[in-house]
Amino acid sequence: MRRQSFKVCFLKLVFLTSSFNARRPKKVGNMNKEIIENGKYVELTYKVIDKNSGAVLTQVEFPLGYVHGTNEVLAPPVMSELEGKEAGKVIEVPIDCSQLYGPRDESLVITDSIQNVPEEYRQVGMAILMENDQGKTKSFLVTHVDKKTVTIDGNNPLCGREVIFRLEILLVREASDEEIEYGGKIEEGPDLDGVEGVTQVPVQ
Repeated sequence: MRRQSFKVCFLKLVFLTSSFNARRPKKVGNMNKEIIENGKYVELTYKVIDKNSGAVLTQVEFPLGYVHGTNEVLAPPVMSELEGKEAGKVIEVPIDCSQLYGPRDESLVITDSIQNVPEEYRQVGMAILMENDQGKTKSFLVTHVDKKTVTIDGNNPLCGREVIFRLEILLVREASDEEIEYGGKIEEGPDLDGVEGVTQVPVQ
């Protein structure tokens, strides 16, 4: 009798377990994920890495928001690689900067006496806007400062380098009409109603 009772209980247990498994919902992947295409609002962060040394040359940690196909916020090859990607993806895009900015032009590297340079520009990393005889302007970057001289460089900082753009896509969604017109996310200004000494003037 004990053997028979054990068998019945075992069969009931199997039946209950099978019924539970049959009712367990199946996991279904998200088939409605937005992908990057024209008219989509995108937020991402990125860093530019020197391919040879591995050094991080540029890093953008605060999300960069834009409307795809409306404004080109990064190099064309990078924008092209973003198409079809979805939020959560991390992609790497190798770029030969010589193809973007051309070869280095050593004539754009100028060293002058520090006495000829205003004191506020005697700092590495400072940008200086220069103008030639034809009235054309170009931005130069201070690359070296010592006790006697200051060196400025008019080449793009990435010129002559092979780099990797590493991008993390944070958000992809439909852009509003206002965002398409503006080219990105529209930030609301502070509410100044009721603030003493502040008069808000409507924009015509």
